[in-house]
Amino acid sequence: MKVNLLGDNAAMRLFVRVWLKMLALAAVVCTLLRVALLFNQQTVEVDFTVVGWLEIFLVGAINDMAVMSIGYLFLWLFMMLAFEEKYRKPYGYVVFGVMVAGFLYTTFAHTMLDDYGSVAPLVGSLLTALFALNFGVKLFAPRWRRAMLRFGFGAWLLAYVSVIIFNMVSEYIFWDEFGVRYNFIAVDYLIYTNEVIGNIMESYPIIPMASVLMVVCSAVAWLLFRRDVRSAEVLVDGGWSWRGRATVLYVVAALLSFGTLRLTAQLQHTPNVYLNELQANGAYRFFEAFMKNNIDYKQFYPTLDDEEAKLLIYAEYGSTEDNRRVERGDSVEQRPNIVLITIESMSASFLERYGNTQHLTPNLDTLCRRGIVFDNLFATGNRTVRGLEAVTLSLPPCPGQSIIKREDHANMHSTGRMLKEQKGYDVTYFYGGKSYFDNMQAFFGSNHYAIIDRNNYSSSDISFENIWGVCDEDAYRMVIRELGKKHTADSDAPFFAHVMTVSNHRPYTYPDGKISISPESKTREGGVMYTDYALGKFFEMAEREPWFENTVFVVTADHCASSAGKIEIPLDKYRIPAVIYAPNRFAPQVVEKTCSQIDIMPTLFALLGMEYESHFYGRNILDEEYPERAFIATYQDLGYLQNDTLTIFSPRNATSRKSLSDGVKQYHATKLSDSEYRMTAVERIDEGIVRRAAAYYQTSYLWN
Repeated sequence: MKVNLLGDNAAMRLFVRVWLKMLALAAVVCTLLRVALLFNQQTVEVDFTVVGWLEIFLVGAINDMAVMSIGYLFLWLFMMLAFEEKYRKPYGYVVFGVMVAGFLYTTFAHTMLDDYGSVAPLVGSLLTALFALNFGVKLFAPRWRRAMLRFGFGAWLLAYVSVIIFNMVSEYIFWDEFGVRYNFIAVDYLIYTNEVIGNIMESYPIIPMASVLMVVCSAVAWLLFRRDVRSAEVLVDGGWSWRGRATVLYVVAALLSFGTLRLTAQLQHTPNVYLNELQANGAYRFFEAFMKNNIDYKQFYPTLDDEEAKLLIYAEYGSTEDNRRVERGDSVEQRPNIVLITIESMSASFLERYGNTQHLTPNLDTLCRRGIVFDNLFATGNRTVRGLEAVTLSLPPCPGQSIIKREDHANMHSTGRMLKEQKGYDVTYFYGGKSYFDNMQAFFGSNHYAIIDRNNYSSSDISFENIWGVCDEDAYRMVIRELGKKHTADSDAPFFAHVMTVSNHRPYTYPDGKISISPESKTREGGVMYTDYALGKFFEMAEREPWFENTVFVVTADHCASSAGKIEIPLDKYRIPAVIYAPNRFAPQVVEKTCSQIDIMPTLFALLGMEYESHFYGRNILDEEYPERAFIATYQDLGYLQNDTLTIFSPRNATSRKSLSDGVKQYHATKLSDSEYRMTAVERIDEGIVRRAAAYYQTSYLWN
């Protein structure tokens, strides 16, 4: 006996027909996106094998349709709920009362949406109002129900088409910026809706783009679904049996789709990162990143026995539990003022010193010639919070969420805390934007820093600002003014000022008439040049201050401008400038050792002869016994560079590892020029380096 799952029910046929059209639309749009990504500047020169091409387009299409099947959830719910019985007394009045109560609660009570902040409370209030109003009209005006059903069905179909097409554009823009599908950065940005939407509005002609896209979406929806909308009434008249069959069909398809996505994800662990990213589906990558924002190191990465890992670190640092030891100064201790400037997105490749011929950074290049410059220093990550974490806590990067973004981050062994408690410094964090962004306010405030941010500026302090904050010139003027107050108020107490800049960030807007590149161009080069210009103005002002002679300046970047590359961690995309500048205190020096962002502040403290209790993993780069190494990571891949060997730990269930090195990748790095490395996979994994890397990361995870 044959079972016809679809039967001859018109509602069931409509349900399946719309589903198949959505699958086809998703496959076509996502295929066009892959083609566009292949021609993007990030990927245009990458070669793929025949098998690689099949994975990109065939496996990619399977992934897209699997995600679309799961995403059909809301249309399935809409069609399942299209029945008249819910409006009958007393059920209809009860449902309407619950909806009104939900609207009142969302609008007037304190909910989790208020904790989320930004526009979330308004969106929640509007949505609950819309649902209540829609149900109320249908309840009290029955003659409008069928027309509203058709309108609602059409609105949902248009929304689906719009999400598919707008997502294509959004993914392209994200790829153009980061060279990957949606990842933890996209999840992170979702939290800061106001800044992100503002950034998009200032970076792109969003209103014309959105208008054109809405016309395209409306046209596509009309061409594909106009007949389906007209026949929406069959959903009401179709009875109950088709709903059962449709539910079985949808649940089975969704489960199979989840299984398929988990299976094809295993193909996305090749050495070619672009191949992995292109065959993936962006929406599913977003979901994965959201679920993995905090990653248990011991569950997913190579581990030693805890005691063995600790003993390796104790031997390395001469420390005890929590990596505690006392750093001894080898010269007379000095306690000058310290100004640490972390520059937004300043890659080493922007500097003339490292091969750039565009003359973008004359001031930074001059500082490098006059100070102690570290020519082979690597950033720990690809986000601002990673750079701040590195120079503030001097720890290897942790997998998943940065420590700065985590809840348990108070009273840590920070540079600010050490200088304040052990050396009597006045400690301040300066930021030109609103420091709630990236959780900076909570982190620095709970780690012994006073905070001066956008909230401390009056209108007269601001000559220019964009969505990220005031321009760097305004920020530096605030720094000069506030440090002048500190020097006057208590000249016996040295100050430590950590300054975070914002101007070298998309949309790359800045005051007009300052540099040769017009701010109307909104180019990365303009952002870099203006950032350098403002830095030069800062030093011009600082040199006139009475505290200048007794101040040491540290200038570095928070991270590079881009971290995309063919392998998981391309070294050339993590190299940043770093210079210690005190013309009357330290002679110019070029340091060519391979070193890490976490080493910058411990090196400064050693130069100043400071003796202090330390928990830092950073070391004095100038020490003859300094082990050349660097820690480099994405939100999930942990890298360890020792000499010319790059070791990469990627998340993988620890119970499936057959040995410590199982699943670990190592590359031999050959430096071809100031801005280019050739990465060659090693034939035999160096177990000693793997053990050393595991000890660093594992103990840092255990103790922090």
